[in-house]
Amino acid sequence: MFRNGVNTEQLYGTLDALKADPELGRFRFRAHNRWIDGAHSRSTIQAFHGAGHDDETRPEAFEIDAGGPAVLLGTDTGPNPAESLLHSLAACLTTSLVFVAAARGVRLTHVESTLEGDMDVRGCLGLAEDVRPGFERIRASFRVQGDAPDQTLRDVVACAQQRSAVYDMVTRGVPVAVDIVTG
Repeated sequence: MFRNGVNTEQLYGTLDALKADPELGRFRFRAHNRWIDGAHSRSTIQAFHGAGHDDETRPEAFEIDAGGPAVLLGTDTGPNPAESLLHSLAACLTTSLVFVAAARGVRLTHVESTLEGDMDVRGCLGLAEDVRPGFERIRASFRVQGDAPDQTLRDVVACAQQRSAVYDMVTRGVPVAVDIVTG
């Protein structure tokens, strides 16, 4: 049975499999990025490790370009990395919301969001030591409609926040190790 485009039988089967063998839940996602010119770079995403094995079944790699607006020395070859973070956060919250609704038997008819992040770019340009180089705050606004009462839809969004991997990484941080190879 499909609800909100989600195969709920497969969803429940996946949840049962993970409960039976928690090691299947350990994933390692990968992205490879190569600088092209100026602010333009391209990330390639294809294989990952998950559910106990390396998965190379994607027939083609996803390519995501990054750039920046001219006012920040870019040439509009793609969204800037901060905009990509907003996209990732919006997409993860939306996916989490859709899956939670499907699991709870809620049929959604409309989901959209707007995310805004406030940043003082003097921080990332090294012009103000007292200004952080990243977002100072992010605001997310969702419009959700479905066959459930308003409070149930609000509960679904709240649960999506608790389940969203990107929301967790953004709000709680994650250690990042940087290795450098030269030459």
